[in-house]
Order: sequence, then structure tokens, then C-alpha cells
Amino acid sequence: MKIENRRQGRRSFYRELKDYVLLALAMLLGATGWVVFLLPNEITTGGIPGIASVVYWGTGLPVQVTYMGLNALLLVVALRVLGWRFCLKTIYAVLLFTLFSGVLQHYAAGTHLLADQKFMALIVGGAFWGGSVGLGLGAGGSTGGSDIIAAMVNKYRDISLGRIILMCDLVIITSSYLVLHDWEKVLYGYVLLFVASFCVDQVVNSMRRSVQFFIISDKYELIGKAVNQIVQRGCTVFDGHGFYSGQKVQALFVIAKKSESNAIFRLIDDIDPNAFVSQSAVIGAYGLGFDRFKVHGKAEDKEVLQELVGAENKEQA
Repeated sequence: MKIENRRQGRRSFYRELKDYVLLALAMLLGATGWVVFLLPNEITTGGIPGIASVVYWGTGLPVQVTYMGLNALLLVVALRVLGWRFCLKTIYAVLLFTLFSGVLQHYAAGTHLLADQKFMALIVGGAFWGGSVGLGLGAGGSTGGSDIIAAMVNKYRDISLGRIILMCDLVIITSSYLVLHDWEKVLYGYVLLFVASFCVDQVVNSMRRSVQFFIISDKYELIGKAVNQIVQRGCTVFDGHGFYSGQKVQALFVIAKKSESNAIFRLIDDIDPNAFVSQSAVIGAYGLGFDRFKVHGKAEDKEVLQELVGAENKEQA
């Protein structure tokens, strides 16, 4: 038991470490997209950086002041809804983003990449920006701003993260006309939102993708124990009957994250190289160890369900 607890603690530590490394990479990508490709080409972004840019263009207030101030207000609200762990990672991400932005602005001063190809700068910057937001949310944090709003809504509603961010950022992009007085630049901002939102969904969905295994083997018990203890995933045993052989067979049913597929294949190959294995993609996996349900039923449906549960309890009693 002590060895198992120590092993679980080590895995938990490595998962947290991986999240913080991913967050650092995400912030570097986001800062690069913003400072190197978007700001020099006067393409308005969404979120807090977009607001900071608009305020800077209108008043001259340094973007760092607006960025940190607004994120601090949002984090106070997010702390109650999302918990300290999300906020801790987000604070870490916000600080890194500010640091990377400042460093890149200093060393990239006077550099203007893709100056005569604004649309290409938009595509590249949007890909960097969307990848940054997606990696940040996948690692349990965010770059702040509309990402925090998206995470709070997504906790209770099964709505696309990219769509939530898109709705918040449309308002910010449109408001940039008040200081830029150029609808062409505003239109570039709109296109940037679609590119970034698409990248957010692609990155988040790829990190949450699950797979299912059907494993038929004479050593199913040993494979099941290995999957339970090493990969830490549950297994279900199905009794079957081989039509050709006429023999009884046992099949293991396993749901796991796609990133865990190689570990499961290695275990099967080590235990029984002759096992029959079927792997398929899963659109969604919900429950312990996977995503949570994010739907709210109608009030009348809940009343009917409560009556059914009450009747069932009475029959069992």
C-alpha cells in the first residue's frame, strides 16, 4: 500500500510538472504571436491583450498595467468558481505571459515580420495565439481574460470553448474602431478570431481525446491487473463464445486517454503478444477519471426523475 501511494504521489507530481511546462510553452507561443506578428501589423487581438492594446492606443497607458489590473479582477471571481488550483496556474501563466511579452518587445523592437503580407501575419499570429490558449486550458490554466470567462462557463455548460471566447472577443475587436478609425483593421481582427478559435478547439479536443480497447486473451486477468495498477484505468470483463473455435473467451473492455494508448499496448505485448486487440476512437468519455457532465435538465424532467427514483427506492425497501 505504501509503495502504491508513493507511486501515485510521484505520478501526481509529474502530471503537475507537465502542466506547468505546457503552460510555459503556451505563454511563449502566445507572446510570440502577439508581439512578433500581430502588434507590429496593427491587428487587434481579443481578450485582455486586446483591451490593453485599445487602451494603449487611446490613452498611452502601458499595456502591462491594463493587462495585470483586469486579470487581477477576473481572478478574484474565478477563485470562487474554478478553485485555487486553476487560479494558481493562471496567475503563473499571466506572469509568464507578461515576462515573455516584455522580453520579446525589447529584443524584437524595430523588427516587422510579414510587413507587406498582413493576411499571412494574421494566419501565423492566430495559429500561435489559438495554440497558446488551447494548451493553457488543456493544462488547467489560461492566459487570463476571456479564457477565464470561457473556463467558468464551460464548467457548467457543454459549450465550445472557442465559441465562448469568440463571443467575448467580438465586442473587444469592434471597440478597437473607436481608437483605430479603420474598419479594415477591425475586419482583420474578426478573421483573427475565427483562426484562433478554430485552433483552440483543435488543441483542446486533441488533448481530451479518448480511445476504447477490446482485448481478447487467455491472460486477461493479468492484463487487467496491469492496466489497473500501472495505467490506473478500470477494466470490464465480458464473457464470450468463439464461433469458429467453439471455446469460451473473456474480453476486456477499457476506456483510456489517447495519450495512454502506447502504455496499454506495451503492457499487452509484454504479457501476451498473441492477444487480439481492437482499438477505436471515442467521441466523448464522461465519468470518474474523464470529463464531467455539463448539462442541465429541464425542471419538469427533474421532477419526473425524482418520482421515478422515489418509486424505485420504495420497491427496494
